[in-house]
Amino acid sequence: MKTTIGRYDSATRSVPVVFDPDGIAHARSVNACHLEDGSYDRKGTVARVAEVALGVAVKANLGVISAPVEPEATPA
Repeated sequence: MKTTIGRYDSATRSVPVVFDPDGIAHARSVNACHLEDGSYDRKGTVARVAEVALGVAVKANLGVISAPVEPEATPA
């Protein structure tokens, strides 16, 4: 599964992530990891995102996460 991790947000202490299981873009925030001194731990966060991706993959396989349905166009 392709994952794209956005820029760390110190206000929310999280990172935005787009998970892409089989062409379904699923965006959500993931809590970031921090070192003992409170600084952002990029390596730990990447590992956490990989763990969250496992759950996203299961949900996609079960159909809980799916591509949004496009509304039908109504004639004018």
